[in-house]
Amino acid sequence: MGLVYVDIELINAEDLTLAKNHIIGEDDVKRMTVNMLVDSGAYNMCINESIQEQLDLPFVEKRKGILANGSIEEYDVVGPVQVKFKNRKTICYAMVLPGSNEPLLGAIPMEDMDVLIHPQRQELIVNPDHPYYAQMSLKGIRS
Repeated sequence: MGLVYVDIELINAEDLTLAKNHIIGEDDVKRMTVNMLVDSGAYNMCINESIQEQLDLPFVEKRKGILANGSIEEYDVVGPVQVKFKNRKTICYAMVLPGSNEPLLGAIPMEDMDVLIHPQRQELIVNPDHPYYAQMSLKGIRS
């Protein structure tokens, strides 16, 4: 399977709250569309410094991450950021990669949006079993 890229809309979630409370206007909400590598081997979403600056996402904490070559590096975590793909959205935090590194859409936001990688078409798709809304697994809960 080749590399899968997708256009994802990223929105500053704090701005969304301010707009909802009429503190700022809808036009003041910082948002952008980013072409991201879909990486099911990465847990979190990763953005680069340029994206973080443009969205003005606040610092949350420092966190260590293991790179593909096995080295461990420390990165800033920022957010919250709303992630939108087709009729799906989620809110998450993002690790900030240095410089202009390629942004990654990781497994946790993908799972929360109930989207899948279609290997033959090499694209990200909405789960065809749940085309109208995301469905989460709650196997540990009994009613």
